[in-house]
Amino acid sequence: MSEGRSQEEKQFHIVVDGRVQGVGFRYFVYEAAQRHGIVGWVRNRPDRTVEIRARGSSAALDAFVHELRQGPPASRVDNLDLAEEPPDSTFSAFTVNVF
Repeated sequence: MSEGRSQEEKQFHIVVDGRVQGVGFRYFVYEAAQRHGIVGWVRNRPDRTVEIRARGSSAALDAFVHELRQGPPASRVDNLDLAEEPPDSTFSAFTVNVF
């Protein structure tokens, strides 16, 4: 018996624009990933955006992206660019990276 499409592994490449650096956004992303069982990474980019690679079930990724659109209290998310990509099986945890 299948558990349904919500358990299918997916991966997203996400770029978040707005007031997302210097406001704890990467750590907010890390905590959201932990809550939803997401693996991958997050990092600040030189252009002041935040880049994320996230792999998990469809349902977990939906909930994760919903939280990202809200952001932590001091942030402001102006745009969230999301693209599905082939899952990278080398991710075993979620990490916060530098440039």
